[in-house]
Amino acid sequence: MRDVIVIGAGGGGAVVAKELAARGLDVLMLDAGPAHAKPDTDWTQLEDDQNNLFKGALRWGPSDRTKTGWLRDTPQPSFINQVAGVGGTTTHYFGNSPRAMPGVFAGYAGADAALYDTAHRFPFRYDELVPYYRWVEAILPVQTAAMGTKEAAFFRGCEGIGLPVQTSKDITRDAFRPQENAILQPEGWAGRTNDPARLQYPQAKGCTFCGHCYQGCAMPRQAPVNLKAKRATNVSYVPMAKTADLWMPGGKAITLRANAFVTRIHTTRRNGELEASRVDWRDVRSGQRHTEEARVIVLAAGVVESPRLWLNSDLPDPNGWVGRGLTEHAFDWLIGVMPYDTESSKGPASAARADFPGSGALENVGLTPGIQALASNFSDSGIRGAYDLGLGETGPWTGKAGRAVGRELKDMMGDVNRLLNVLVITDDDVEAQNRVTLSRIFPRDEHGAIPRVEIAKRQRSARTLRNRRQLAEKAAHILKAAGATKILRVDFPPFLLHLQSSMRMGLSADNSVLDDQGEARWVKRLYVADNAALANGYGGVNPTLTTQALATRTAEKIFQKYFGGEAWVGREGPISSVDDRVTQAVLARGL
Repeated sequence: MRDVIVIGAGGGGAVVAKELAARGLDVLMLDAGPAHAKPDTDWTQLEDDQNNLFKGALRWGPSDRTKTGWLRDTPQPSFINQVAGVGGTTTHYFGNSPRAMPGVFAGYAGADAALYDTAHRFPFRYDELVPYYRWVEAILPVQTAAMGTKEAAFFRGCEGIGLPVQTSKDITRDAFRPQENAILQPEGWAGRTNDPARLQYPQAKGCTFCGHCYQGCAMPRQAPVNLKAKRATNVSYVPMAKTADLWMPGGKAITLRANAFVTRIHTTRRNGELEASRVDWRDVRSGQRHTEEARVIVLAAGVVESPRLWLNSDLPDPNGWVGRGLTEHAFDWLIGVMPYDTESSKGPASAARADFPGSGALENVGLTPGIQALASNFSDSGIRGAYDLGLGETGPWTGKAGRAVGRELKDMMGDVNRLLNVLVITDDDVEAQNRVTLSRIFPRDEHGAIPRVEIAKRQRSARTLRNRRQLAEKAAHILKAAGATKILRVDFPPFLLHLQSSMRMGLSADNSVLDDQGEARWVKRLYVADNAALANGYGGVNPTLTTQALATRTAEKIFQKYFGGEAWVGREGPISSVDDRVTQAVLARGL
């Protein structure tokens, strides 16, 4: 019997595995997708090769790319942007690591308290999570982003509408700032040349400004796996977990199984309470089935797969909130056509932001050509200017919202480095109709009933829709102040990249699945430690840092409750992923 089984090696699961392995527990981590262990050879910078939804290296599907990806049932036009494999969706995230807004936590009494989703706050205070933020920020590490031309243009726009600069990591007011991101700072030739011979480790360290964040990160070439620039968990927490016995006194290296799709969680009854006891998993490549037992099971399969696994395991759901309350930040997208070069496709994809407590946030995002074209066409409002069906809102952008096609798209795509993009990230409400259930339309696959993901965009709360509109207007004003000659609002349909809260923790047992420790309310020894555990849309910022801080806290609670251990956050100095001891351990183990 294992001490702990962690289901999923993404943004949250890998954190729990590393922290508990460092405390000497026997941890088995299972992930449904490929190992993603060798970025130098496994990944390219080709957009279709990496990101194609059906056959790309970074898709939701098996490691054998000749096989069909795993199906989801989506009744509305939408795009679920998740990645299977070790590292999960962090393999192509932008590394953005802002803290949540304090107003989404219990006990908040700021002047803007009423602006948030007050019915679904986190079940503890913001200041309780801050030490865990600091812990993760030191480990990854999280630093102020390296910036370039596009960021300078975005900042000019922010200054032009009168926004001040925010200098604290804690979000306290409407303001703009550089991103806090989990991308190593450029050193040596990094960011100073395009010569491939000079962009190899150790001549180059950290971010090389290649602009290919969305395609994963293999840079700098020949760097040890734990020194790749972007701190996805496959190159940060996972290598630390796999070498915990070498760099941490008393640590125990985890056992990692990739291509291991968990199909069922079993329970047993002890002292009148239901407890998680074992899991069944299927080897995706061979089809063989296995069973593993553990004292504690941590569910971190992702916001779609965690409720799917719960429901396929016939676990209890007395209040009906398993899979409900899905938040996805109600994204929108605006593009400014600029009369000058922005170098939009160069450097970290997103290194500048503006925050608006109670409403959400705006981010400057630079993209390579194929993804830029996709973003310009992904609309719920039809084709701009082609017809008038009442679609497409008007506002401080050019014409009606909608997708760019034909001559307009061709003119835009003639030079992506004369564009300035702004992503709208809305602080959306927790709403019961937005949910993950089991499909009754599509047949079961080899892993059970498939998930159905429902987002009722046009039935969103008045607050969510108001926030989205107000942020889109602010984005347009920023682009205009930065000098845009044309501003397009695309009006995204549900773009499910930031997915949260489908297994939410909460103050009330009436509308939450987890208690304030991250443990399931109706199944003891079962925890959730991915984005699904988040209580709400946490103010409309990027989710990964908050998930990782919460996962660190959850690991500590597990260690204390079921293994008689003591808290470590706040007492020990965290070991950085770039610490010499970790690098030596990674090299010694041949990772």
